[in-house]
Order: sequence, then C-alpha cells, then structure tokens
Amino acid sequence: MVQKGPRPLVLCGPSGSGKSTLLKMLLKEFPDRFGFSVSHTTRQPRPGEKHGVHYHYTSKEEMQAAIQRGEFLETATFSGNMYGTSKRAVEDVRRTGKICVLDIEIEGVKQVKQTDLEPLLVFVMPPSVEELERRLRARNTENEAALQKRLETARKEIEFGQMPGNFHIVILNDNLDKAYSELRDFIAQNFEDKNEGSQSDVCPEQ
Repeated sequence: MVQKGPRPLVLCGPSGSGKSTLLKMLLKEFPDRFGFSVSHTTRQPRPGEKHGVHYHYTSKEEMQAAIQRGEFLETATFSGNMYGTSKRAVEDVRRTGKICVLDIEIEGVKQVKQTDLEPLLVFVMPPSVEELERRLRARNTENEAALQKRLETARKEIEFGQMPGNFHIVILNDNLDKAYSELRDFIAQNFEDKNEGSQSDVCPEQ
C-alpha cells in the first residue's frame, strides 16, 4: 500500500514530444517541491544514462517476478521492453514530502488511474506527427523499423491523449517556453500546499 501524500503529477506523451525536457525544467526550477519517480525497465541504458537516475535497469525475469509479488503500480511493454513504476519508487519520493512526478506510457496511465493515488494527468502533445518524426530521426538511436513502430505507437498515443476525460490538461509543445509556462500554471492551480503555505509557494509568479 502506498502511503498518502501529495497527489502525484503524471507526464505522458509520445517519445519525442518533449515531456522529458519539460520534466527536467520543472525539477531544476523546483528541486525542493518535486521528486522524480525512477521507473524500472528491461531495456539497455542509452549513452549518458545512469542506473538509479534515469531508470532502474533490470532483467525481464527479475521484473516479472517483482510484478508477481505485487511490487508495481503500473507496467507496460513498449518496443519489446518492459517498463514500470514500483510502489517503492513512489513511496521514496512521498516520504520526503515532495510531489512525486511520474513519466509513464499510456498503459501505465490507465493503470495508475485505477489506484487511490488520484494523480493529476498531463499529456504533452507534439506539434505534428511529421515534427515528431523529424525529432526522432535527429536522435539517430533506432533503425528504420523501430522508428516506424515508434511513430505508429505515437499516433495511437496522440489519439488517446486527445480524448476528453483521459487527461486533466493537454499541452501542445510547439514552443518549449510556452509549453513550460502552461505546465507551471496548471501546477500552480492544482497544487495548493495546505501544509506548507499557499499555492504561490509551488510556482511563484515571475
């Protein structure tokens, strides 16, 4: 059972939508207010990624066993790799009194909505599928088949993200500064800190 604490903030969006960049900006500006829930994955680390910082890297066998033990809040399989948020990862952040931020996929969002965490759900939308493809190609991290599969998944994610009722807010990331400003405004409106001060303490106006 995950102990009660501030409502988690969930960021979701297709790979290449810019949600990770928005997350980094948020954690950099408010390091004492937000904590990142480090997910587990069975994929190999990319260059520059560190175990326990970007992901907890594990094997399929170990992760499947942990899922059987009920240790995960949500799991999903993406491009042949497993991803998931463990209950402990969320508890570790919430024990500090910080707002826990989750960066998860659509399937994970569906599962987290079934818990008693009452997450605030943000969907980050790319300007277009064409722009998304350009960003993914610029990364140069996947072969053509994997990239096409990722784009196919992105189209489904965008469709789900735009459906009314699936997310509390949809942020169009066609301009990073504008998108981040929208995210800050949404947080300021929804995370009034009842214990430590007013909502202006979370995201003070500039």
